[in-house]
Amino acid sequence: MNGPIRRIAIGIFAAMGALLLAVTWFQVVRADDLKTDPLNPRPALTERGKERGLIVTIDGTVVARSVEDPGSRDYIREYPEGEAFAHAVGYSSFLVGSSALEAAYSSQLRSRRDLTISDIVAVILGRDLRPENLEITIHAGLQLAALEALGDNKGAVIALDPRTGAVMAAVSTPSFDPNLLLGDDSAQQWETLLIDQSRPLIDRGTLEIYAPGSSFKTVVTATAIDTGTAGPGTTFDDPSEFDLPGSTATISNFGGQTCGGGVSVSLLEAFVRSCNTVFADLSIQLGAVDIAITAEALGFNTEIAYEWAIPQAVWPTDDLVGDDAALAQSGIGERDVRATPLHMAMVAAAIANNGVVTNPYMVQRIFDAGGQTVETTEVTELGRAMAPETASVLAQMMERVVTEGTGRRAAVPGVRVAGKTGTATGHGDFSNPWFIGFAPVESPTIALAVFIEGSPSSGESATGGSLAAPIASELIEIWIASQS
Repeated sequence: MNGPIRRIAIGIFAAMGALLLAVTWFQVVRADDLKTDPLNPRPALTERGKERGLIVTIDGTVVARSVEDPGSRDYIREYPEGEAFAHAVGYSSFLVGSSALEAAYSSQLRSRRDLTISDIVAVILGRDLRPENLEITIHAGLQLAALEALGDNKGAVIALDPRTGAVMAAVSTPSFDPNLLLGDDSAQQWETLLIDQSRPLIDRGTLEIYAPGSSFKTVVTATAIDTGTAGPGTTFDDPSEFDLPGSTATISNFGGQTCGGGVSVSLLEAFVRSCNTVFADLSIQLGAVDIAITAEALGFNTEIAYEWAIPQAVWPTDDLVGDDAALAQSGIGERDVRATPLHMAMVAAAIANNGVVTNPYMVQRIFDAGGQTVETTEVTELGRAMAPETASVLAQMMERVVTEGTGRRAAVPGVRVAGKTGTATGHGDFSNPWFIGFAPVESPTIALAVFIEGSPSSGESATGGSLAAPIASELIEIWIASQS
């Protein structure tokens, strides 16, 4: 072969090699990236023609389903309960994607009739390619009541079964109607929701972390009792202000008053009245590390298993060691302490469950098109956060909060309710009221956290006791009545 022909042959082979490499790169190496690229319309169009499984509550309410479009071969996703389940169930939109359970269980909920080789093999083996379905732990009546109780407030309600960790209600407000994200104008609806200043797309119950305020005093009290540092009858000085060590700043109680008579006050009275001065002092006595032991046993600074990734609750131990002023502020649930409402509901549930922390979950079981159970969720424990005796004493102290303290508006006639209020510092002139609690005290079946975002911080109406506690009362009463 002469030189020119050899060079042409080499050039052709090189070009064929480059083409083969390019094809391999795009069809094999980058196949998944290109398939899921937002600019690729083919997966979205494919999804329109697929049936998705049911999502149904533990008490039989259908909250997501697919119905066949009579004018085409496509399926239309429907959310019959609208905004009530928007953040828990989520949405599955061919234009804007999916969220919450719709995203977390997408592979189980979607039909597998793709005519792929694996699907053909599955058919030969007799497997069912129809979508699977979810039964979730939420009680529809409690969920709807929580949405109504929150009303026009920005906030969240999370209710758990303290014995198992099952999520009984999960509401975030303001909410949105996921049905708006399913039509051909869903992109426009999405943009409208994105620019809404009230942030309706944000799940305040599981995906946002906030300063827990005085609801965190449950953690400090548990540490004090567990370590033997203090008990309900232990007395403390009762100043109107607590001087922060190494600083000119002070911590004061609500309204700038003393906790008791101005001389001394017991831990029980300080807890019932939610006195900041006593808990600032107690936090320094306990130390950041001992509080961290209890906090981390309750899941702070830890990844919590859930249907989707949730931000970690924060107790900043390393930043507090050697800084008593910061420790005093953190001990009352301020400064850099953070938690989701879901996590604070877990704290209440752990106290109700004799000190044992259960992992929260929302999917009770997965079942096939024939109604047969495919998979059931097993209850799992994160571990023990406090001694049973400590949990019992703390439960009694929390009951006193409701019977005679800051949480009186959480009371339910004929029901023993335990709780703790909180009013955390928010942005500017706004505060974030909290209430965490459980009932009935003698045999708890519900633990919950109520959170209100951005209430005006002036006046009695801005506190957890006045704003969040009545919501808890209403929901506990509804729940107890439904069990009788």
